[in-house]
Amino acid sequence: MKSTYKLVIDGQSIPGDGESADVINPATGEIVAHCPYASTEQLQQAVAVANKAFQSWQHSSHAERRATLHGIADEIEAHTDELARLIVAEQGKPLPLAEFEVMGGVAWTRYNADLEIPVDVIEESDEKRIELHRKPLGVVASITPWNWPFMIAVWHIMPALRAGNTVISKPSEFTPLSTIRLVELINKHVPHGVVNIVNGSAAIGAAITDHPDIRKIIFTGSTPTGQTIMRGSANTLKRLTLELGGNDAGIVLPDTDVEQVSEAIFQGAFLNMGQTCAALKRLYVHESQYQTFCDSLSAIAQQQVVGNGLDEGVTFGPIQNATQFERVVELVEDAKANGAKILSGGEPLAGPGYFYPPTIVANISDGTRLVDEEQFGPALPIIAYRDIEDAVERANAGEAGLGGSVWSSDPAIAAEIAARLESGVTWVNCHAQIQPNTPFGGCKMSGFGVEFGLDGLLEYTSHHLLYITK
Repeated sequence: MKSTYKLVIDGQSIPGDGESADVINPATGEIVAHCPYASTEQLQQAVAVANKAFQSWQHSSHAERRATLHGIADEIEAHTDELARLIVAEQGKPLPLAEFEVMGGVAWTRYNADLEIPVDVIEESDEKRIELHRKPLGVVASITPWNWPFMIAVWHIMPALRAGNTVISKPSEFTPLSTIRLVELINKHVPHGVVNIVNGSAAIGAAITDHPDIRKIIFTGSTPTGQTIMRGSANTLKRLTLELGGNDAGIVLPDTDVEQVSEAIFQGAFLNMGQTCAALKRLYVHESQYQTFCDSLSAIAQQQVVGNGLDEGVTFGPIQNATQFERVVELVEDAKANGAKILSGGEPLAGPGYFYPPTIVANISDGTRLVDEEQFGPALPIIAYRDIEDAVERANAGEAGLGGSVWSSDPAIAAEIAARLESGVTWVNCHAQIQPNTPFGGCKMSGFGVEFGLDGLLEYTSHHLLYITK
């Protein structure tokens, strides 16, 4: 691992002119690398070269872009171990999960490579032919979070390239290393200026939202930051895709087989130590099965091996940063103060690192912060309900609308209830199952626009109607 990571502008690795930030390993508290920030002048340079590169890249053929993305996928796959270890060092997750993240990036890259951008024939007659074409937008800015730093960068960058755009990537200041390395690898396969990366804090993000030559921003992160991006983009009418915070509810119907679904529910809630936008964050269980589910989930939680993601046998890593760690502690302590019962975990682990064990919280209900607010960490509140109508109403009561799930031994009945949840996606007998061919995005305060599939790819294009009179 390098000790210092640089920007990539116009195909060249260059030092940042801004302040230098330390990247901290959340498992040890140690500095793993230095990452100089870009100045606003360097952002201007990056946008200028991306805009210049767009003038030719937009005219590259579909076959050329397809081959380029497959070449990038091969490159990523060849560096799987290096990239996975970078992810563990900066983000903290166990190495097998980091390897899954890298290979997921490979799969998403290949899927986007093979997508066809259609030309729709609206009307064909003796007098006229009307065709709907899609054209690339120009310079696209990607702003990514710290929870899945590599995977989400891939989600943003690859469809932008496939559609013929050029890219400015701005990773989280907490986890820039794997994204920088990704952009370095991409630059082996694309012309200079097509993909650039600038590191920085909120000031660089604000400069991106205000830049007149950036045509689209795709952002994954918190709702307040998404609102700031939307306000800052208004003057230049940028296209936006905003995948924002969620507080996903799961409803377990009383006919559910506890033993059959408990592991899937646990994994849906604690995926990436709960640090996933679409993780299951509040679980509504019928009172007839409440104690049984509490016992089953807490037993699974107690089986987890918490520790450094590089240590053999570890299944559960740290929270990524101090601010998020303190938020999880605060929400669990508030739940305790309001009479909740901690069935597993519930206290930070002693020693260095931001370790908080998987925590199951019972005897809790709506109106408690841990239920009403997104915890984005390893704590799951389990709420008892008596009437399914009440459970649906409570699941829909919040401002978030990213994902949700319904669990039952009868998938048809579960699907009827799932269709009533106010979320961009609702799963039946699973949660947080995201695939490259299934459009994903939120409603209400969880954002707008979609990623993945053809719908996600077309968000990187503008309509161009060709009206031909014969």
